[in-house]
Amino acid sequence: MLMGVFQKNRAFFLFLAKFAISYLILSGLYWLYLSQYDADLLQTDGMTHSVAKQSGWLIRWFGEGAFIEPHESQACYRLYVNNQRVARIVEGCNAVSVMILFAAFIVAFSTTFKRTLLYILAGLIIIHVLNILRIALLGLGIFYYRDYAPFLHDVVFPLFIYGVVFVLWVAWVIKFSGNAKTTSA
Repeated sequence: MLMGVFQKNRAFFLFLAKFAISYLILSGLYWLYLSQYDADLLQTDGMTHSVAKQSGWLIRWFGEGAFIEPHESQACYRLYVNNQRVARIVEGCNAVSVMILFAAFIVAFSTTFKRTLLYILAGLIIIHVLNILRIALLGLGIFYYRDYAPFLHDVVFPLFIYGVVFVLWVAWVIKFSGNAKTTSA
């Protein structure tokens, strides 16, 4: 009975196994990376620092004053727009956990090594660039519309980043992975 269920749903169980294994491996590697930094000593990882710097640069490119500075009592950066503090950029803002989720899904629907790797790399670049844009726009949104800060931070911009990831997943399954079923009328 159990073997029949497994055989009947083999593709689903294979997807789950590939997703779980790749997610655990990538999360473990990220945890090892983060373990180099001591939050008690106010150390912030390099990816978060890079994202904070790039977000400040983008706001300046939009024509506004912007800079970041390390927080004096937390392992994060403060983002300022026109000399007004608008946000803290913490480790979770760097989108690495979103990138891990994205990559694990792509691996779960993998095709050839080259095609899968190229799509993951392209997707990671897209997610990174859009995450910088997301933080910059969030900083500007909070500066100009402070009353909407919780809505912007908790609803609009998570929908933005997860929406992009969802579209990338759908594009992979339908266009690139070869896993989409074709139906004839």
